[in-house]
Amino acid sequence: MKLYRFLTGPDDASFCHKVSAAIAGGWELHGSPTYAFDAAAGLMRCGQAVVKTVEGKDYDPAVKLGEQ
Repeated sequence: MKLYRFLTGPDDASFCHKVSAAIAGGWELHGSPTYAFDAAAGLMRCGQAVVKTVEGKDYDPAVKLGEQ
């Protein structure tokens, strides 16, 4: 089964660390990163999709994606 996550965060080192931790945990980048201005907060935000293939055939919405 393939799992999907969309990681988001401010445009700073914490976002890069979040993506790096996902890659170190076996997740793979999926597509290009996104970058947008958050007018309410007055800052730039980043996003990156990641995917991971895991054992099992049935998806369960209760699965904790960050723990995979």
